[in-house]
Amino acid sequence: MTAGIAGPFAGVACAGKQGGAKAAQASYGPLRPVRDLRDGEVRLHLPAGFKYRSFSAAGEKFSDGSVVPGRHDGMAAFSGPGDSAILIRNHEVNGPVGAFGDEGRAYDPMAGGGTSTLRVTRYGEVIKSVPSLNGTMMNCSGGPMAWRAWVSCEETVNGPDVADDFSRGDNSKLTKKHGYIFEVPVSRTATARPIRAAGRFPHESAAFDPSSGAIYLTEDNFGFPSGFYRYLPPKHPVLAGRLLDGGRLQMLAVKDDERKDLSAGQQPGAAYATEWVDIDDPDPDFRGKPSNDEVVQAVGKQGRAKGAAIFSRLEGAVFHQGTVYFVSTQGGDTDPADPPTSGFGKGRGQVWAYETWSGKLKLVYESPRSSVLDLPDNVTASRRGTLVLCEDGDDANHLRGLTRSGEIFDFCRLQPIPGDPGAEFAGSTFGPGGHTLYVNIQAKQGRSIAIWGPWERGLF
Repeated sequence: MTAGIAGPFAGVACAGKQGGAKAAQASYGPLRPVRDLRDGEVRLHLPAGFKYRSFSAAGEKFSDGSVVPGRHDGMAAFSGPGDSAILIRNHEVNGPVGAFGDEGRAYDPMAGGGTSTLRVTRYGEVIKSVPSLNGTMMNCSGGPMAWRAWVSCEETVNGPDVADDFSRGDNSKLTKKHGYIFEVPVSRTATARPIRAAGRFPHESAAFDPSSGAIYLTEDNFGFPSGFYRYLPPKHPVLAGRLLDGGRLQMLAVKDDERKDLSAGQQPGAAYATEWVDIDDPDPDFRGKPSNDEVVQAVGKQGRAKGAAIFSRLEGAVFHQGTVYFVSTQGGDTDPADPPTSGFGKGRGQVWAYETWSGKLKLVYESPRSSVLDLPDNVTASRRGTLVLCEDGDDANHLRGLTRSGEIFDFCRLQPIPGDPGAEFAGSTFGPGGHTLYVNIQAKQGRSIAIWGPWERGLF
């Protein structure tokens, strides 16, 4: 059922279909190369008045002397002592390459992903840094939780019970099943216990609704349909003080329209009434070591058999004022001028909004072409409600702003890295008080960056 769009993002869908003209009045001005205050290298192009410092690059040392892994990805900032921020940062490392940090604490000593926790100043100076979750795999994104924790998501279903994935890593070397979400407290090392009832599928992001206690989850199933989920814990996490296993996993469906395909181009103002279908077996057992392609679809197929909606590559998600905004990286129509994409979905990106209080799903933006918005990935919201979108495109990658009035603008461009065309932005998050935007560069040698400047000039 389709209805008219309303609310603070009422103009966004129309703006996308009309070409997404740059919002000159909302922009911070033209981008120019700016040198990193750490070493003088040009890594970012920013508007006048903005500065940045990079820190905690792959291959450097944590405070305990262990080595910082690469593939910096999703991240959240929490308030620390004084003006400092505590960052919890994912590392999207795949394959049986061995755990970083203390192997004795690892969930799976053969897996190389996980999280690191850093205390930093508002200007990107590291005060302390430690591994906080290790022995997990492909930790892509996640989300901050109101009880001062981060939920980290594994974007894989690898394990000793599953055939090797696209990377051809030897799954027989793994000691545990992967594809789960893990809680990482701000103040201590994670217990490395998976929340199995929240499903085994290629998790991407997690967004917490403090009213209901539900955790909304996105799925990035690259070559196949993806779904939008919610996990209902057995007890409200704020009351429990942690995220409990043993809850119920559900998948979103459009009312009166079974298996609605929302991956394709949408009409301006598209909005849908929704319902939720239960996943009967969120953590299925497999016999005979089935293919990775079979296992990666096992949970989603249960939902679609009950009528759940189809999306293309759901990635970043953020909760803001009663709404979960989430990104479909390859959703939408294909512009004839753009080269085709690989994977499921042929568009250049959609941004969706799910109103937790009404159950209505709304399209808030659809990219008309790659030059306007190219494969959005992680997302966060500023205090003013403007969304920050990290791009994952093939050419120049940007941080773009999507305003409450539906205008999109460039805020930052990544300087191309020689020999590393796949480098991209990830993990954008505003620090306490909004003084600093922290963001990661996911690259062969990933690093984190702190950006600050005259935010008041624009709409962040």
